[in-house]
Parts: sequence; C-alpha cells; structure tokens
Amino acid sequence: MRDDLRPITMGSLFDGIGGFPLAAVHCGIRPLWASEIETFPIEVTKQRFPNMVHVGDITKLNGGTLPPVDIICGGSPCQDLSVAGARAGLAGARSGLFLEQTRITKEMRCADLLRGRAGISVRPRFLCWENVPGAFSSGQPKGEDFRIVLEEIVRIKFDTISVPRPVRGRWESAGGIVLGDSFSLAWRCMDAQYWGVPQSRKRIFLVADFGGTAALQILFDQESLFGYTPPQYGTREGTASAA
Repeated sequence: MRDDLRPITMGSLFDGIGGFPLAAVHCGIRPLWASEIETFPIEVTKQRFPNMVHVGDITKLNGGTLPPVDIICGGSPCQDLSVAGARAGLAGARSGLFLEQTRITKEMRCADLLRGRAGISVRPRFLCWENVPGAFSSGQPKGEDFRIVLEEIVRIKFDTISVPRPVRGRWESAGGIVLGDSFSLAWRCMDAQYWGVPQSRKRIFLVADFGGTAALQILFDQESLFGYTPPQYGTREGTASAA
C-alpha cells in the first residue's frame, strides 16, 4: 500500500509514440514525463498527452533530478537483440541503451533514499521493460544478454547479487525471481494476437517490484492481466450498510 492517496505516476523511457502512457491512462495511472529523441513521435505524444513533459535524450538524463515516479517503463531498442539483426546484443550501440534505464532507475531510488524515504515508499517501486524474444538467445554464451538484463535490474536494489545462468542452458518464455519479501521480478513472453491485435507479434514483458512480491501477480494473475478490479466492500455514501 502507498502512504497517500495521490495518483500512481509513471515515467516512460524510449517512449516512441506513447504506448506505455496510453496503457497507463487506461489503468488510471498518470504519465508524468517521457524520454524520446525522434521528432515525429514526440509530436504525436504531445497531442495525445499534452500534460506529459518531454525530458529529452535518455543518455543526458539524471534520474536523481527527474520528477520521481512510481513506475519507470521502457522498451529499449531491440535491433541488436533481434534474430533479424546482426546480433551485437547489449554490446551494440542501440540495445546497449537498456543500461541507461537501469542507471536512471537506480539514481532516482538513491535520491529518494536521501530525501528520507524508506521501504515501499522509495520511488520508483516498479520497473517495466519490453523487448523482443531474441533477447532470450542473444549474447555469448547463448542467452547471456538476458542474464545480464536480469542481473542489472536486481542490482538496482542489491549491488552484489549475481544471477546465474538457467539450469537447462536456455531461458524459458516465462519465469521469475523472488528475494525475500522485499523484491520480485517476473518475465513473460506474450503474443499481441491474443490481445486484440490482428497479427502475431511476440514480445517479452518484464516487471520488477523493488518493494515486495507483486511482480509475479502482475504478470501471471489472470485477473490482473485483464484489468480486474476487486469488489469494494463496506458502506458507500448513499447506500445502506448490512444490518
């Protein structure tokens, strides 16, 4: 639970034409700012989200000075991870920008700690990353890049923890990491054709919860995936309570 009733807020990295902000507003989440460098997508999102601030090039941002948000989302460039590309992986100039997302997230959390916040109130509480399934097999040895993705996200909170390679030598299309009751991470490969889009388009979605164990529920609980809102019990204004 958050410590106040303010709206949940989100920052969008590698924003493009605002896919994450669009999903956010449908869930009652307020997109505060976005990072994008291409002119046309910025003009699109200025029309769609006139109150969302554009903060510029991700490589020039300092997470400690950005407006703090509850969720940081980003779909870092996929070209170097994709099986359709040259497969430079995270060492490539484009897909390597993923590391900017983890840097900014860590800087923001460190700044919140310096402000006196602690526990689940440290922002961002959640990180969301989206990318192509090629990330599962990119790198040497095969799949090393996805291991690095997981480890870099875990190390936003725990500096010294190492993530091992998968026991079977390859990454499954869904999985998770839980560290006590204060950190969880989950990933799942989903296909757009099952979400109302008239084409097969598979993407990895990864969620990290830096304050609890909600990541697995967010990605694997069917009610969460379909925007289910649990029933609200108790007396409302204008209604009678049970005798």
